[in-house]
Amino acid sequence: MAEIAVIGAGPAGCAAAIALRRAGREVVLLERSAAPRESVCGEFFGPDAAAALATLGIDPAALGAIPLRHLRIGHGARESTAALPFDAWGLARRRLDGALQSAAGPALRRGVTVLGAQAEGGGWRLRTSAGEVSARRVVLATGKHALRGFPRPASPWMGLKLHLADVPIEAAVALLPCAGGYAGLQPSEAGGANLCAALRQAPGDLLATIRAGSALAARLLRDARPLWARPLAVAGVPYGWRHAGEGPPGFYRIGDQAAVIPSFTGEGMALALQSGLAAAEAILAGREAAEFGAAWRRRHARPVLLAGLGARVLQGWPAGFAAAAPLLGPAFARATRL
Repeated sequence: MAEIAVIGAGPAGCAAAIALRRAGREVVLLERSAAPRESVCGEFFGPDAAAALATLGIDPAALGAIPLRHLRIGHGARESTAALPFDAWGLARRRLDGALQSAAGPALRRGVTVLGAQAEGGGWRLRTSAGEVSARRVVLATGKHALRGFPRPASPWMGLKLHLADVPIEAAVALLPCAGGYAGLQPSEAGGANLCAALRQAPGDLLATIRAGSALAARLLRDARPLWARPLAVAGVPYGWRHAGEGPPGFYRIGDQAAVIPSFTGEGMALALQSGLAAAEAILAGREAAEFGAAWRRRHARPVLLAGLGARVLQGWPAGFAAAAPLLGPAFARATRL
């Protein structure tokens, strides 16, 4: 029996596992993929995420993080630009996850898919592709993918991600409303760009759908060349959802299994990393899962609720959102930080 089993070696799970191992706890970190890989993610991180990475001993600059200075928003013929009110960077998830998984050390077990979890005898029994694992506590960090028996609400939203070449985005992140949702575009490694979209239905042509939304998108993506055969996609993402906080003893939800902030805010990475550190702190202090869940729900309430309000304005009145960006954008960006 392990003391603590962490399911999922993304930013949230790795943050929890690293912090617990450093405190001398016995941790097993279960990850279904055999190697670090890309996942649907905007690849944006700001000061909250940077602070968490510093705590974990990860230097984003050493991994090739790209500084971001400005926010650009386009809708129709309108284009707005505002300076980001804090330091921010872009970093490919494959690079970040690789560094975090390396820092997790021998706790990490790759290629292990968790099929189910059941409370048993004051602890937990996990059914996995490699056999059964028993643990006194479980930390659920499976990101946008739910664990069987522990569902999240259904949602019409899907997330898509595509790396591109030949995009003149420079040191900025662009928010591009389009039919059925919006996309974010920012520089990525090796002079490329990362395109991440939240849409209500699968587009016939992702780039064409986003180009049609604004003159800015059409200009930035005019010569864009996809670096992958097809976009990564995940369905049913419940943007704006927050877990109620209660749950069975010994079962801690973190990252996107605790809350999913609308992706245009760029705070998803911070929520993942900081929730992992908060769960580790709670476990080390002997606080039960329900107490941790309620405290974490209170902590992220303001940014998630404000982001949800902003998402409704963005979807219902994108022209107004774009027009207000130079004046209200910096304040809104600060208000949606964790």
